[in-house]
Amino acid sequence: MSMQNDGGWIVGCRLAASGLLLSTGICLPVLAAPPVAPAEGINSKFLDPTLDPQEWVERFEAESREVFHAREAILDALDLAPGDRIADVGSGTGAFLTMFSRAVGPAGRVYAVDISPRLIEFVEKRVRDENLDNVAVVHSTATSTRLPPASIGTVFTCDTYHHFERYPEMLASIHQALIPGGLFVVVDFERIEGVSREWIMGHVRAGKKTVRQEIEAAGFEFVDEVEVPAFVENYLLRFRRPAGSAAR
Repeated sequence: MSMQNDGGWIVGCRLAASGLLLSTGICLPVLAAPPVAPAEGINSKFLDPTLDPQEWVERFEAESREVFHAREAILDALDLAPGDRIADVGSGTGAFLTMFSRAVGPAGRVYAVDISPRLIEFVEKRVRDENLDNVAVVHSTATSTRLPPASIGTVFTCDTYHHFERYPEMLASIHQALIPGGLFVVVDFERIEGVSREWIMGHVRAGKKTVRQEIEAAGFEFVDEVEVPAFVENYLLRFRRPAGSAAR
């Protein structure tokens, strides 16, 4: 198990899925509508020990991918400053990490959080090769980010929320990891009957309205929806952990 000292607390960079979890103090939200189950086996390919990271680089880091093409506008919506701490939950191949690393500077910290063992290995190598000294890699689980309480100013998820198989627990973990007043930014696919393409309808479990309801039910305040001109199939919502709120 690789461990890294980070200003008084320890990040387990390669914790096994069966390892100890941080306590999340979970309060399961009561939703306005019945929960919508994720697509069966939605994360199985990312947990596959034979996964080829380069295949996903080609998918995730192509200008033809809407969110990658719009990455500068997404960065602007995060409003990062030198010294900030941001966690990219579902960091995948690390497509945003270099941008985030530069934005927060040497005094800041970036956490690349993912559930995939093979992508964790890939991002660890990327961090070394690109000398991203302010980036730490964290192997998460289906129920926990494994980030310390009140340690993060911004949590970002990009086309990842619909992959939260245990979203009440993950939302509780994100709520706990954020400092009071911290920002939670969600980019995901629009899912609209009769409008969205077939792949989205079969892959993405819930539309924007339901996603907002779930996140608000988990104790977050809705801030706004940021219009990103390049978006056709995605949206960007911003939420905040209320100042003075207790962990969920």
